[in-house]
Amino acid sequence: MFRDTQSSWLSTLRHDVPASLVVFLVAVPLSLGIAMASGAPLAAGLIAAVVGGVVAGALGGSAVQVSGPAAGLSLVVVDLVHTYGWRATCMITLLAGAVQLVLGIFKAARAALMVSPAVIHGMLAAVGVIIALSQLHVVLGGSSQRSAVANLVELPGQLAGLHGHKVAVGLLTITVLVVWSRLPRQVKAVPAPLVALAVAALTAWTFGWDVTRVDLSNGFTGWAFPVLPQGDWHLIVVSVLLVALLAGCESLLCSVAVDGMHGGRRADLDQELTGQGVANMVSGALGGLPVAGVIVRSTANVRAGARTRCSTILHGVWVLMFALGFGWTITLIPLEALAALLVFIGVQMVNLGHIRKVHGHGEVPVYVVTLAAVILLGLAEGVVAGLALAALLALRRLTWVTVRKRGDRAGRLHVTISGSLTFLGVPRLTHELRTIPAGTAVDLDLNIDFMDNAAFEAIHSWRLDHERMGGTVVIDELHDEWYALAASGARMFPAKSPPRVPDRWWLPWAHRRHRPEPAAVPADGPAECLITAGAREYHRRTAPLVRPIFTELARKQQPSHLFITCADSRIMPSLITASGPGDLFTVRNIGNLVPRKGSEPRDDSVVAAIEYATQVLGVHTITVCGHSGCGAMAGVLSGGVRAGSLPGLRRWLRHGDHSLATFIETEGDRLHAGALDVLCRVNVQQQLENLRTYRKVDEQVRAGKLELVGLFFDIGSARVHMVPPLRSTLCVKTFDRRVTTGEE
Repeated sequence: MFRDTQSSWLSTLRHDVPASLVVFLVAVPLSLGIAMASGAPLAAGLIAAVVGGVVAGALGGSAVQVSGPAAGLSLVVVDLVHTYGWRATCMITLLAGAVQLVLGIFKAARAALMVSPAVIHGMLAAVGVIIALSQLHVVLGGSSQRSAVANLVELPGQLAGLHGHKVAVGLLTITVLVVWSRLPRQVKAVPAPLVALAVAALTAWTFGWDVTRVDLSNGFTGWAFPVLPQGDWHLIVVSVLLVALLAGCESLLCSVAVDGMHGGRRADLDQELTGQGVANMVSGALGGLPVAGVIVRSTANVRAGARTRCSTILHGVWVLMFALGFGWTITLIPLEALAALLVFIGVQMVNLGHIRKVHGHGEVPVYVVTLAAVILLGLAEGVVAGLALAALLALRRLTWVTVRKRGDRAGRLHVTISGSLTFLGVPRLTHELRTIPAGTAVDLDLNIDFMDNAAFEAIHSWRLDHERMGGTVVIDELHDEWYALAASGARMFPAKSPPRVPDRWWLPWAHRRHRPEPAAVPADGPAECLITAGAREYHRRTAPLVRPIFTELARKQQPSHLFITCADSRIMPSLITASGPGDLFTVRNIGNLVPRKGSEPRDDSVVAAIEYATQVLGVHTITVCGHSGCGAMAGVLSGGVRAGSLPGLRRWLRHGDHSLATFIETEGDRLHAGALDVLCRVNVQQQLENLRTYRKVDEQVRAGKLELVGLFFDIGSARVHMVPPLRSTLCVKTFDRRVTTGEE
């Protein structure tokens, strides 16, 4: 136990202490700037940074997330300060923390993740624009207005009356911030905001510039307990809930994002919300800004190597020590430099990466509407507008109906309707169905998970009209029988039916998530093999889906292809040819060999299959499919040596001698790295030639009634290549290009 404790302390000294110093250097200037943007005393930003580090860090559910004053809440705070005053705003922060604490206790944190990230990103981008516009006036020597529109309107006049020294210190700060981000990593270890403010303060002091200094008078000594806000209690409740929900959502989304940056313990979101609630209660009581998880400081913490919550707690301790021992240095910072820092932060909040992310999911309208509404109407109104649009788009996606039509050679029209059929999709549904010509034979597949009465009436009335006009409609439902139940007058299901998960029958047993498990058997009984267990799984999952097809095929088989391939367990004819039951008449043997007519040793099984396929079943195509790394061809290439003490295999491989002779004729007797696969391809060509030794096959080929096709399956790349017969003048490369690119 002593060793574990010692190791823990060494890890803290090695990783968390240096990381806490980096975060401390980032937190001080950002906290001052956010307090300035919020219209609060500058000391309130430092108080929130201390409380966010110590309290939220100790009680929260994330090991490396850093909490403190957040720029995203500055618009709410500045409005509250103007409306109720600073002490009442602190009480609203305290009450908001109590709301977060209750929500965390009742495990409501996951509900915050239902908020669309497009709304959050749009809100933060709008806050960044508003902060940048308002603080740009301060950089130019003026004062900010109450709204973003007013700041934009007043900007030309502000530019016309530039104030020399104030503008110079602001531009100097922004220049340092921009340049610092382009320097080597070793230099950037010192945070850019700290360097920019230090350079601005030193330059202004050295040259005696006429700038506005930061005022910290009564910042820490003039504390008074918060007071209850006066006014309409409905609006006060809304303000409390707004601060609680915005700060909570930002903290929880930040926790989720930070979890993806490190490999440690995942965040407990309910505990994180509880910790944020206690931190906001303490911050409000002490006169600090609202506290939330902050992505900039959290990212800096992770990148600096933090391992545990000690880094977050220590960063709060360093901020406290700095405020008490060196707070006087803050008065050296020009106010215009802090404003320039806020302009830079505001511009960075408009993150193009977020726009690209929401664009990939079709949520750009939500982002844009949220951004515009927050700027023009206000934070609460903008968030509500974004959430409303996100809900409408989600509803539209959930009720979107797709109708696909495909005709076949027999003149039947196959129509597939997919989606959730509700009254919202009826206009599109009826439009598509009415375009079907009268008298057409229609196969209607309903690939749906829900159907309300309006959608049923639309389909049913169209069906009756279509059949009355001489057409036919055959309806097949791929999920629950919504249409059939509604037509019979039975009670409909109250909820959507979950789509059936397709059986991944092509996966090997070892790779399946739910592999078939053998049933329990008596101790003295035979063990059930995977084949039997797989048959049980087939009966349970697959048989109900394919039973209609096999019912049709039960009368007789009418395959169009004879498929001759190797017995290798990795070759699945139906998989690599995308064929189904009844399509392929399959022959499998070692090496996909076709014995020449009259060859020894005699083998009638392959010949019998060829005769039956061509003369009874009337197939149109015979395909010979080889594959890479064929063991049979390796045996042929070794002259039978690899067949070892398997006399039956040695005799069978003699049918590959003609393939070896053709290989030597084209390649010479030299062996190279790819010789085996070349022989595998040549073997396919030779078996196509062997097929022509049978008179009936040759006659049908010459008459154009039968086609011979060669395929080569490359197991490593899972690709199928066409191989031309030896008599063809086309090269293998040309055929490979056609099959792999889909050219006709």
